[in-house]
Amino acid sequence: MGLRALIGPMVAGTITSTRLRDARRRQFEAGRVRAHRPHEVLYLHQVDDPWSTLTAQRLAAVAIQYGVTITPHLVSPPPDWAAPERERLQAYARRDAALIAPAYRLGFEGRSQPSPGEVHRAQLILQAAITSEWFFEAASVVGGALWSGQSLNAAEMAFGAAEPAAVLTALAAGDRLRERLGHYLGGTLYHAGEWYWGLDRLGDLETRLEALGCGHGPTGRPVAERPGVRLGQTAFAADSSTPALEFFLSFRSPYTWLAMDRTRALANHYGVALRLRFVLPMVMRGLPVPATKRNYILRDCKREAERLDLPFGRVCDPVGRPVERGLAILHGAIATGHGPEFASSFLRGVFAEGVDAGSDRGLRRLVERAGLDWPQARVWMQDESWRAVAEENRQAMFTEDLWGVPSFRFGGLATWGQDRLWLVENAIIETLGGARQSGSATARKTMA
Repeated sequence: MGLRALIGPMVAGTITSTRLRDARRRQFEAGRVRAHRPHEVLYLHQVDDPWSTLTAQRLAAVAIQYGVTITPHLVSPPPDWAAPERERLQAYARRDAALIAPAYRLGFEGRSQPSPGEVHRAQLILQAAITSEWFFEAASVVGGALWSGQSLNAAEMAFGAAEPAAVLTALAAGDRLRERLGHYLGGTLYHAGEWYWGLDRLGDLETRLEALGCGHGPTGRPVAERPGVRLGQTAFAADSSTPALEFFLSFRSPYTWLAMDRTRALANHYGVALRLRFVLPMVMRGLPVPATKRNYILRDCKREAERLDLPFGRVCDPVGRPVERGLAILHGAIATGHGPEFASSFLRGVFAEGVDAGSDRGLRRLVERAGLDWPQARVWMQDESWRAVAEENRQAMFTEDLWGVPSFRFGGLATWGQDRLWLVENAIIETLGGARQSGSATARKTMA
């Protein structure tokens, strides 16, 4: 076993350690109590980010329900390394926000990206409101006007406008704060050393606040209850005319591991064919993944894995040759109908068990656990035809304004992220003649 394969799982295990995380939490809380400070959440708002617009609309209710102080800061768009294919990201963000808003009882119109002039004017208004108790109301009003193409005049009359120099100063300060605390996106929340991104993680922050004794308020339910997969009944069964569920995956994506078995269960439950469409990892396509992003992803995946009751944390990074060997075998396994079993075994091995997939011993273990023959797998590894398939799959993702994994396509739906399996289920149910999920719903833990 190589040095990287020995050290990698130890480093990842430290980053994702529940024991160390809980110790940090106790340390932060003890410091807060000693200083007689209230519970405070920092919120980083990016004006031209649809996910920020949605998140801001729920934060006033969070502050009231849990009795916490939420301090907003304006930030710039993420740097290029954090937002590869920026135009695709913007187009996808508008589409995704419109899809998820109804489940959170919100509205969003994002027909086009606002102009730089409109964004600047919105920043002037929000900076004027940022020190007042009306910031989140202002963010809702400004966001609604900005994304629907309406005039910002009424918002400016209601909340005023700051001087341009004040906005430049505020953005620079917000960007420095974000970098110092270890993140890179807008629409993010920071509390006691931990980051929470957008509506998808707002419920996790609520769980943390409740654990600290902040209460759950009179409703007894979280403000941002996350939609989940239900595995319910449909009026009709899938048949030959039902489209396949296309699953775009990468063997270096921990989020793909979180989605793998749940996607298989979803397809199996509704009798829908599952088509695995593998791509090379971003870093192997020339797109950097700096340490800030890697560390956040590891910690976020650990929190998600705990919520989903999945193992995670002993990571042996398969970048490079291990991924290539794995994808060659996956390409062969798909042809024999055993692709899902091998993909699941490989991902579990490298993200939960610390298996070195670059060694014959480690890879053989993953191959045979999937019910495959090791001599046959060695033959598949000599076949380079998987590379053309991976590129074809990448191009198919890009045609849908998707660039990351895991992503999914079913019929007319194309969506990105393991958080969106409930949208995939909705599309399947509608195709099969059932009743879709229209609002927040709590699913079984393993399929949330």
